[in-house]
Amino acid sequence: MSTNFDASWADSARQFQQMVGEGWSQMLQVLQPKEMGAALSMPAAGPVSFAPDKLAAVQQRYLQEVQTLWSHALHHDEAPLSNDRRFAGENWAHNPLSAFSVAAYQLQAHALMGLVDAVQADDKTRARIRFSVEQWLAAMAPSNFLVFNADAQQKALETHGESIAKGVANLLHDLGQGHISMTDESRFEVGRNVATTEGAVVFENELFQLLEYKPLTPKVYERPLLMVPPCINKYYILDLQPDNSLIRHAVAQGHRTFVVSWRNPDASLAHKTWDDYIDEAVLTAIATVQQIAGAKQINALGFCVGGTMLATALAVLAARGEEPVASCTFLTTLIDFADTGILDVFIDEGFVRMRELQMGQGGLMKGQDLASTFSFLRPNDLVWNYVVGNYLKGETPPPFDLLYWNSDSTNLP
Repeated sequence: MSTNFDASWADSARQFQQMVGEGWSQMLQVLQPKEMGAALSMPAAGPVSFAPDKLAAVQQRYLQEVQTLWSHALHHDEAPLSNDRRFAGENWAHNPLSAFSVAAYQLQAHALMGLVDAVQADDKTRARIRFSVEQWLAAMAPSNFLVFNADAQQKALETHGESIAKGVANLLHDLGQGHISMTDESRFEVGRNVATTEGAVVFENELFQLLEYKPLTPKVYERPLLMVPPCINKYYILDLQPDNSLIRHAVAQGHRTFVVSWRNPDASLAHKTWDDYIDEAVLTAIATVQQIAGAKQINALGFCVGGTMLATALAVLAARGEEPVASCTFLTTLIDFADTGILDVFIDEGFVRMRELQMGQGGLMKGQDLASTFSFLRPNDLVWNYVVGNYLKGETPPPFDLLYWNSDSTNLP
């Protein structure tokens, strides 16, 4: 039986080596930007070439690693524990199929990233290819598939299949709500255990409500503080819970605090533009705080794109010769757009023209589309981690206020 078994493995090895040659050609083809762009709705780019010396080195290393992998398989060597936390459990090392799938996956990943480094192209094309390959590798990890995930299989055995049934129920629930559950959303409610700092609406128009918070000190500073959060998220990122609320902290320090709470736009606001948000929201909020507080100048804080909007509003005021804001604080705010970081892979003139045709004359970008884009910037942590936990293992993610807020997305005109 041992001879037959080894012969079977040898035959499988020959088949696998044949597939290696085919796989190598497919990897070269899939690395073309047009293929990766189509897969991820990214702008297409022209064909690329590879540095011959780097390409040869990657291919040689790939073939050597394939031979090493099959040598271990033929000798039935137990796989060592992986440093990658997705495959780090002992169940992975003790399950031959799972262990082999991890080794083959890591071999393929190593080769693909080597090919990325060998690409001869402009910096933007190289960045797009790298981003696309990383997305593909994150999606194709063995941990994302029940047939390979040794931890999920072990849990199914221990629970007599209950984890699989719960995983299917979780999947159906998330399909119904339109997004992957990153936390136990049933544990949170705005006004009950998030966004609990006491305040009131003191002004509103069709774009926003202006909130003023009840003082927590006998006296307050004469100059009020206005906070402008991002319009692509809910304002209570600044007021999650009492022990991590920037709003409560500011009020407790004696600041008379006002916060812009953006309306989640519907079709009636689809025609609104950036200029409208600056004029009818940020500038209006500044003037309203001045009027309510009777202050010649105010302090302001902008967070994320709220900071970008605040900076724009201050530029408009400066052009008018007005200085109603004495000091301004920016948190995680992009003002210089010369380097937009990883988001640059999505943007070029053709992509902008496409978006202008889609919604340049009015329309809404769904909040979930924005949220998904940001999640896929960290796919292993913010997408596939929850696919594995929620659906393959049937787990309920732990309650986390920040992730509850992150799932509470808003639309954008």
